[in-house]
Amino acid sequence: MEATNKTITREDIVSIYMNEVLEKGAKPKSVFHFAKENDFEEAEFYFFFGSLESLEKEIFRLFFVNTVDLLHKNEEYLEYDMKNKMLSFYFTFFEILTANRSYVKQTLKTSPNPLKNLVQLTTLRESFKEYVSEILTDDYRLEIEKIQKFQEKAIQESAWLQLMLTIKFWLDDESPAFEKTDIFIEKSVNASFQLMNTAPLNHLIDLGKFLFKEKIYSRK
Repeated sequence: MEATNKTITREDIVSIYMNEVLEKGAKPKSVFHFAKENDFEEAEFYFFFGSLESLEKEIFRLFFVNTVDLLHKNEEYLEYDMKNKMLSFYFTFFEILTANRSYVKQTLKTSPNPLKNLVQLTTLRESFKEYVSEILTDDYRLEIEKIQKFQEKAIQESAWLQLMLTIKFWLDDESPAFEKTDIFIEKSVNASFQLMNTAPLNHLIDLGKFLFKEKIYSRK
């Protein structure tokens, strides 16, 4: 291949890859074929990505990054409580997915094995779990420090599962402007935060501690 004067960027590769997947209805056979067909050196690809699979994962992570960037441009967002931050994330994230719906549907339904398709979301998963941890407030943390880490991991995993269910709902949604997905988001986020309410559980823990102490002292 003849060398080109133009230096290809990371963003160029992402854009070219997404367009090729949409136009051909399938991912490239290899990095070599992908680079050759788009007039850039294979080494230029490997400067940014280790494989086509890592590029696919990065695309979904970029959807997340763009979402968070947009959220932080809104000064009011910083004052929101955890539930409203999560709702804002969902609505913004799915606006970005909708703008790229053809690509998302194509790549998440490539293989008949759903688990194989979800491999692309592993980097998104880690970024999203970090985001959940960052917005988690004391209102939803148990007072017992020893089980806070376990609780936080449980919240992260349940939030990720909820996001996966919402993506599945959105992929199947054929309503105008995906209005059913908007309703699903609002109802599911509200329900999850009701379940996350730690006040009743904290009261039960306090009661258990009280009964334990009473039992111990009654033996003396």
